[in-house]
Amino acid sequence: MRRHPQLAATAAAGLLATACSGGITGGGGDGTPVVAATTTVMGDVVTNLAGDLAEVVVIMPGNADPHEFQPSARQAAALRDADLVVANGGGFEEGLEDALDSAEDDGAAVFEAVDHVALLEPGDGAGADDHADEDGGDGDDHGHEGADPHVFTDPARMATVAEALADVLAEQVPALDTDAFRDRAAAYVDELRTLDAEVEGILAAVPAERRKLVTNHEVFAYFADRYDFEVVGAVIPSTTTQAAASAAQVDDLARLVAAEGVPAVFADTSSADDLAATLAAEVGDVAVVELFSESLGDEGSGADTYAGMVRTNATRITEALAP
Repeated sequence: MRRHPQLAATAAAGLLATACSGGITGGGGDGTPVVAATTTVMGDVVTNLAGDLAEVVVIMPGNADPHEFQPSARQAAALRDADLVVANGGGFEEGLEDALDSAEDDGAAVFEAVDHVALLEPGDGAGADDHADEDGGDGDDHGHEGADPHVFTDPARMATVAEALADVLAEQVPALDTDAFRDRAAAYVDELRTLDAEVEGILAAVPAERRKLVTNHEVFAYFADRYDFEVVGAVIPSTTTQAAASAAQVDDLARLVAAEGVPAVFADTSSADDLAATLAAEVGDVAVVELFSESLGDEGSGADTYAGMVRTNATRITEALAP
């Protein structure tokens, strides 16, 4: 696991921010400081924190599978040249690991979301009674080698991430360390905490005995931990889509789904759902419902912002599981 040096302050004057839904945009050719975000989720969080005060370059396009995405030479250069790189971390951006290491070796400051919240080990999201504290944990208090990196499925944890990121943005770019920026960042953190309460309200229609999730791969453990769901199983029994499921594993899961009476299997919009469809067909009378699990959706999808993605997923889960 990469261990980052202390982030050094970067002198800068004035910031111009541009939200970007996918691929590289912007640049800072006019001397404006640039924040590079690896994923659309992290890009949206940065943009909401800084508003029109920061230029944001998003490396991955919308609907990209972050476990498989490979950067171009231009995208790798954008990471190296940024004033701050904002990543999910924890091995989530598997194809970007070399580029992130190279950028850090070249002196780029890197913020990783997983360093600022309490993490789960794979399999820990199955109906856990002891939820992680909303305020998260200190990244120095625990290692996260092999931990589940999908922290963004829990908006309460993401509120903690956003709060930590605001501090780092102010440190890295002194021009951001103003009352106006702090007020905006605090308002967005509050928005995420309100979103958490809203999601809890949406999910209230799902009774305890139906709070069972079967997903395309192991991606919703933090969601399950936060909202008292049980992760019954995953078609690909791994936190990465680069793993594979055997025919025997799919058969075993099909029997489990039938025994548990699970009415829906949740697939990823950014990954092929062939195995999920195969599982549903084998069980019979099981719906395949797509969730925006690892990337924001296109404009108009209801998931083109982080808040929209979380809200849409909660609504689809409720519609699929509520009696």
